Amino acid sequence: MKIIVVGIGKVGYTVADQLSNEMHDVTIVDTNEKVLTSALNSLDVIAVGGNGASRQVLTEAGVEDSDLVIALTGSDEINLLCCLLATKLGANGTIARVRNREYNEDIRLIKDSLGLSMAINPEKEAAEEILRILKYPSAKNIDTFAKGKINIVSFSATANCNLCGKAVKDSFSGLKARALACAVERGSDIFIPFGDSVIEENDVVAVLVAPDETPSFFREIGLPVNSVKKTMIIGGGKIAHYLATEMCRLNMDTTIIESNPQTADNLSYLLPKANVICGDGTNRALLMEEGLRDASAICCLTGFDEENLILSLFAKKVVPDIKTIAKINRTAFNEVVRSLDIGSVIYPKFITASQILQHVRAKKNNIGSNVETLYKIIDNKVEALEFHVSEESELVSTSLEELQLRSNVIIGSINRKGNVFIPRGKDTLQVGDSVVVVTTIQGLSDLDDIKKD
Repeated sequence: MKIIVVGIGKVGYTVADQLSNEMHDVTIVDTNEKVLTSALNSLDVIAVGGNGASRQVLTEAGVEDSDLVIALTGSDEINLLCCLLATKLGANGTIARVRNREYNEDIRLIKDSLGLSMAINPEKEAAEEILRILKYPSAKNIDTFAKGKINIVSFSATANCNLCGKAVKDSFSGLKARALACAVERGSDIFIPFGDSVIEENDVVAVLVAPDETPSFFREIGLPVNSVKKTMIIGGGKIAHYLATEMCRLNMDTTIIESNPQTADNLSYLLPKANVICGDGTNRALLMEEGLRDASAICCLTGFDEENLILSLFAKKVVPDIKTIAKINRTAFNEVVRSLDIGSVIYPKFITASQILQHVRAKKNNIGSNVETLYKIIDNKVEALEFHVSEESELVSTSLEELQLRSNVIIGSINRKGNVFIPRGKDTLQVGDSVVVVTTIQGLSDLDDIKKD
């Protein structure tokens, strides 16, 4: 597909990188020549300098025969204008990043009026992911499929975890909660486990489990299930605003510490149920004064990765059982970050990139059994995809035990007319099913791609 990405900041660069890795023809547009030069040195893309909301610039980028234009600049207005103009000039689809809360309230109207294929809000999506994680303190990350009926939950197999030292077929068959181990990270190795695979201490394990069975699953394997009662949020940016809004709606005890007086005043006005403190969130005395020792969770959402990491480590030292969530933007030292005891890590740019990749793969393959949902899990090296099973699929009506699948692929769950279940060997795929596939293979766009050649 021919794709134009306008705005090469953190999110735009990540999206362009992943799209070019999937062999799409990518053209990037930005007003900053240094940014374009840097991207050209590391990505397989074409670069055009200029304002993406300019007809001349879009025409130079080849908008008239493009399959998709993705506007990811720092300005919502430029993104919307870019998409409107691109549609008028012949683009076959448009995606705009829209971050303003006021626009977000009317996003359906805006999307329909401008003919957008998709509108994305990285901060809102990040806040929703954090909220899911806060529901289950033992989880590192949680992704949702089948319209909320099945989760992929990642967690660390600590010393108290009953799964350690046992084969998957033995440990999971004895559980009352229906769950399926679908990916394991062990040091630098990541693999799809099968029956004889043994879970070791400190493995990061991803399992498919229904939301209502997640607490009982954690209880059975010996990991904490206590609900979060008091949460501290450090940093009062957009993610914090979206997150605190939902937490207050759920009557969760929420404290926000923000250093900017104007931002703190604004949050205090908009969130009367929250305890908003104007102060330095990295000040140890302030953290202790505001009740860090009594907190169940701390969300470190400042604009600086280093502060978020240090705050998470400090919170763990003061309260060993506290749930910590850190927002990270840069991935240059990802291996170091993952080796630290900082609980959950949120990468907003990867959340956005996954949403866009999901749309692109579905658009690329709009005839076959295409992608409905896509998440990248376990350090972005494993893909969990939800496919719709079409009449054309070669996998229909063959039992799973008879299917010849590629290595490092597992069919994790089936949604059949609203009934979601973890399949066994005798089960078959039927037309109309939605199927969750977990794999270390990158770039799948059709369900039939999981078959051996």
